[in-house]
Amino acid sequence: MIDLSPLAALSSLPDFSKPLPPREGDRVIQFREALREAMSEEMRRDPRMFLMGEEVAQYNGAYKISQGMLDEFGPERIIDAPISENGFAGLAVGAAMYGLKPIIEFMSWSFSLVAADQILNNVPKMLYMSGGQWGCPIVFRGNDGAGGQLGSTHSWCVEGLYSNVPGMKIAIPSCPYDAKGLLKTALREADPVFFLESERMLGDKAHVPAEEYYIPFGQAALLREGDACTVVSFGRPVNFCLEAADELAAEGINVDVLDMRTIRPLDIDSIIRSIRKTNRVVVVDQCWPFASVASEVVTQVCERCFDWLDHRPVRVNTEDVPTPYSKVLEAEYLPNKNKIKAAAKLTLGVTA
Repeated sequence: MIDLSPLAALSSLPDFSKPLPPREGDRVIQFREALREAMSEEMRRDPRMFLMGEEVAQYNGAYKISQGMLDEFGPERIIDAPISENGFAGLAVGAAMYGLKPIIEFMSWSFSLVAADQILNNVPKMLYMSGGQWGCPIVFRGNDGAGGQLGSTHSWCVEGLYSNVPGMKIAIPSCPYDAKGLLKTALREADPVFFLESERMLGDKAHVPAEEYYIPFGQAALLREGDACTVVSFGRPVNFCLEAADELAAEGINVDVLDMRTIRPLDIDSIIRSIRKTNRVVVVDQCWPFASVASEVVTQVCERCFDWLDHRPVRVNTEDVPTPYSKVLEAEYLPNKNKIKAAAKLTLGVTA
């Protein structure tokens, strides 16, 4: 008997507000391997699931995320698509309405703009427009943000744009442990999920438990604890925040680092709890600053806990220019540990 219940129906989910420490029996695997395990485990559980995208089958994935999956699941469930994001995203809409559960891989979320009508105008609205008759439980996943000298048109961070649309959930993992746990949750969701990965993190290695686990959406992780300032981020920049936090700690400045994990839903309650302790907040976001996720976080903070702030909220975003190709300029364009340290010190009135 196959359990096809959505994650919300499962009981006894552990508290993931803090990452579980490495334990005996954990494996150290790459980010891409964690994604592959999540998809394979859920596809074994649910015969309705299939993976479709460019080069996911015969080539084992453009980034080798789906390596070996064609051999296990066959060409009817691991499907190479033509270079037509609008076409295979549209196919996913029909398949999901028919009762299947597609996993659609965009080689880059930059290319998802070609399918914007399908994924933004159809997928999130279908359940509402049909009066609850048909939903689109699709997981769209792929690389988001600057992949390393790919130029302006191949380096989009789409979360600032896409999170404006109601009707979908958005998960952005920062490590292999979260990548597997969040993707397994996404694949159990009844709602469409946009799952944003980073090409720059696919080779990152970390411990991942051998046993099955799911990380619930809307629950941030507290990665560092302190009382000087709250540092909020998600995705790849979380790692820059941790580097900054470690260097600040060496200077006697201890900060809370919160990894949001998902931005739709957003765990604003955890942010507010932290701010009530630190009275300061820095939001680190790899989107452009205007109308970014960081802007929304700052707005909600000001609406809900303005009186707890001893300094104005500070944002650290990418620079408000197209992504440069130059390696040096790209590194300066993105959030980094030095910018984050400077922002935290600004909230404390520290100039050195």
